[in-house]
Amino acid sequence: MKIARWLLLLVICCPFILKAQVSRPNVLLIYVDDLGYGDLGSYGATKIKTPHLDKLATGGLRFSNAHSSSATCTPSRYALMTGNYPWRVKGTGVLPGDAALIIPTNQPTLASQFKAAGYATGIVGKWHLGLGEAVAKNWNEPIKPGPNEIGFDYSFIFPATADRVPTVFLENQTVVAANASDPIQVDYKNKIGTEPTGKEHPELLKMLSSPGQGHDNTIVNGIGRIGYMNGGKAARWTDEEMPMTFLEKAKTFITQHQHEPFFLTYALTEPHVPRMPSTMFKGKSGLGYRGDAILQLDWSVGEILKELDFLGLKKNTIVIFSSDNGPVLDDGYQDGAVTQLNGHKPAGILRGGKYSIFEAGTRVPMIISWPGKVQPGVSDALVCQIDFLASFSSLLKKELPKSNATDSENLLTAFLGKSKTGRQVLIEHAGTLSIVEENWKYIEPSDRAAYDPTTDTELGNAKEPQLYDLSKDPRERNNLASQYPDKVKALAEKLLQIKNK
Repeated sequence: MKIARWLLLLVICCPFILKAQVSRPNVLLIYVDDLGYGDLGSYGATKIKTPHLDKLATGGLRFSNAHSSSATCTPSRYALMTGNYPWRVKGTGVLPGDAALIIPTNQPTLASQFKAAGYATGIVGKWHLGLGEAVAKNWNEPIKPGPNEIGFDYSFIFPATADRVPTVFLENQTVVAANASDPIQVDYKNKIGTEPTGKEHPELLKMLSSPGQGHDNTIVNGIGRIGYMNGGKAARWTDEEMPMTFLEKAKTFITQHQHEPFFLTYALTEPHVPRMPSTMFKGKSGLGYRGDAILQLDWSVGEILKELDFLGLKKNTIVIFSSDNGPVLDDGYQDGAVTQLNGHKPAGILRGGKYSIFEAGTRVPMIISWPGKVQPGVSDALVCQIDFLASFSSLLKKELPKSNATDSENLLTAFLGKSKTGRQVLIEHAGTLSIVEENWKYIEPSDRAAYDPTTDTELGNAKEPQLYDLSKDPRERNNLASQYPDKVKALAEKLLQIKNK
């Protein structure tokens, strides 16, 4: 009798249990590196084809005014995970490959909020937020804290960027294929070991470094890197196969967790330098290796989306696609990005790029898809990746402590296309700070350089105040500061208030 009652109760309750499970959507965050506002067909590119991302944009919500927090990678990733502006915290600039973890382990993060809500959490790809408690670390033993200690159940990463040593994978806390008889050593100040460097032996390079950018230290896979490395021969990845490894690890994570809600950050390295695409993409874009890397990126996105569809997860998965900052062409290597540009405009209609306080530094592609929930279209709401933490905490019904993620705003309705209203105010960061309110953008005066000749980038800095009306002048060509002194004063005061918050 008891068994019969239990079975009856199961039959009655089962549909409600299944409905509760389905109501919690998976979240796949596809986060790429150095992709510009004009690098995708859905954002106006005509010289390169990105069919998979264009299809995602057609079926989802494409944002025309979405931003990373900063014009470089480490600070943008810090803001994404913590919900805090990185310029408030010392040590959040672009990190070397041996840096210590810069995210506090005792504060909520984007990953820990999902984990607390019962999600399986994973990150695959680029990390660049530091590892361990100090710069000096033993790469041949488990290294912590890292991604696992800030909320990720599973991590398969490389420590920094592909142009920095050590060029190894870490699965959770351990270097893959580490060998105690060939210990890994890393140093960013002094040469270690006897391995050749790009500076000393350029004849060994299969891709020459650009002068004056520091990519001429230890040679790995025929490419000069930033920093010195010795040992770990069996653990070193090759550039051509590294993206495929990340793709397979991401697909495996999804397969393993297909029967439970999951949050996966799939952090692709393309089109960051060194651009050394797999053989199937080399020479296919006609735009040099940077263009080939974008083709590879687009294909990888298509493959991960196919996996969701194959497993029947497409309708219950929120897919977010965005970039950590704007584009750069010559960022360390002579790879055809400049000489084979062929009329392509990586920044689209915008001015500047990576490292720049002009719009192309932080205004990036962002696409959000959730079939049946997010209506396809275009949103011009002002949104920022820093707002993912507060927004998804709201979706998960996991309240954030008031003292944490104070710069993150709940823009869930904007992200899901339910509202056209985004942020009222956004601070953009590229060393210098700017403030955007409504259509007005004020850039604070700075003694920093206005132009970087090594990367051929307009940095946007000036000793006098700058004021632009982005609704009429998105290219930021007409400085209106002298015509609207009251607006300059008001925005400068608001920027100061936010800085001192």
